[in-house]
Amino acid sequence: MGAIRSVDEKSDSEQPDAVVLETKSEGSSEGPSWTVAEETAVRRKLDWQLVPTVTILYLLCFLDRINIGNARIQGMQEDLNLIGYRFNIATSIFYVVYLTIEVPSNIILKHVGPRFYLPGLVVGFGAVSIGTAFVKSFEQLCAVRALLGVFEGGTMPGLAFFLSSFYKREELYFRIGIYVSAASIAGAFGGLLAAGFSQIPEWGIASSKLHTWRNIFFFEGLITVLVALLAPIILPQSPETSKYLTDREKFIAAERLRLEHKASSHEKVEARHIKRSLLNVNNYICALGFFAINITVQGLSVFMPTILREMGWESLTAQYYTVPVYVAASLIAIFIGFVSDKTRMRGLYLALFTLLGITGFAMLRWGSGNALRYAAVYLCAMGAFPGGPGFLSWGLNNASGPAVRAVSGGWIVTIGTMGGILAVWAYLPNDGPSFPIGHTINLVAQIFVLFLASFGIYYCVRENRIRARGGRDDRLVGLTEQEKSDLGYRHPDFRYIA
Repeated sequence: MGAIRSVDEKSDSEQPDAVVLETKSEGSSEGPSWTVAEETAVRRKLDWQLVPTVTILYLLCFLDRINIGNARIQGMQEDLNLIGYRFNIATSIFYVVYLTIEVPSNIILKHVGPRFYLPGLVVGFGAVSIGTAFVKSFEQLCAVRALLGVFEGGTMPGLAFFLSSFYKREELYFRIGIYVSAASIAGAFGGLLAAGFSQIPEWGIASSKLHTWRNIFFFEGLITVLVALLAPIILPQSPETSKYLTDREKFIAAERLRLEHKASSHEKVEARHIKRSLLNVNNYICALGFFAINITVQGLSVFMPTILREMGWESLTAQYYTVPVYVAASLIAIFIGFVSDKTRMRGLYLALFTLLGITGFAMLRWGSGNALRYAAVYLCAMGAFPGGPGFLSWGLNNASGPAVRAVSGGWIVTIGTMGGILAVWAYLPNDGPSFPIGHTINLVAQIFVLFLASFGIYYCVRENRIRARGGRDDRLVGLTEQEKSDLGYRHPDFRYIA
């Protein structure tokens, strides 16, 4: 049997300043009563139960969000008379509704649990996608896009909070990286599915014939609903209720998180948790970073087929050319998540990979020739797509306590979603075919990401050093043990991951 590891076995001096984990309160005798091998076995079982299901659900979420870009070049623009800025208006309405839903949805999720709530959201936006296949006008399109935002608004922050309720801080980025990489996979599958579904011959009743772009919405929505209905069979409500774990493994899964976060997983969201989330400097670094990253991720996801078509390829060919770009971005995002968790660093990789995005958008802005510009699209996607899971997991890592994490995750994604609104207006019809304004906006956004990641590293390392020398110990004066444990990330023993 492996050696039992104590929480305090490794001293702070043996860990880098930026990655010292939360330690137990002074005078506490709490420590793990299981072996490293047992904990590893639990984590692997959870990986097989949770990560594939969450990844598929988010893939469907992103697929139903971006299929409007594929449908646009398959005849929707002409059929619904999307002249001028109408397409931009319809897509931006989605994001406006989306960002108002995220924090309230995560608070509801914390109260009711994830097993049925998260699949319920997925069933909802799948049904909306099916309904989009039957719209007849621009006004109806705006209405269904707003309804789509209602259901999708809680999905991404909800899935992130769900994973944070099962994994420790240094385990989270890799898992979030896998499921958020589903956005890239959705882009790849979206192009293939759109190309395939659009070729299905016209069918349906006389008053509602389905064809080309309508088939894209109908069949992708149908797949979403069917998969989501099966999800509650696999998803557990909490670590203690996982059907894949033995009784002892359930205890280990729940207790290892309680020891790390010093809070009960069943705590309810109260006003103080919301206040603490809104006053966390690291949350704003991550939220603004997510905002800037979203300008590129959402912009590429919706407008890449249009950008490639403007390079001279036919609509169907442009769909196919999006696939390898998304596959490359997906693999990079997963790889960076894995390395980041192993090294327990976040900001460094966010800063380094945004250099690819900066280079790519500079090439798109000032380069010429389809081969060079297509290569630039690869750089843009590979530089930007790791940033979403990076900033989100960074924020969740440095938000202590389940209730604070629930609010923080929703808040970060809410601010980040505003980047999606800007992305919609970055690529305007009269800016094509070279789109200099859109590429310039994205170039500036990537430079901003570089600044934020660098500042985030500085802030976290500096704060950890202040705490290590006792500079925040005054926060404990006059507090009870319960009040001390309730300090969360403000506790002097808490160490930020940088």
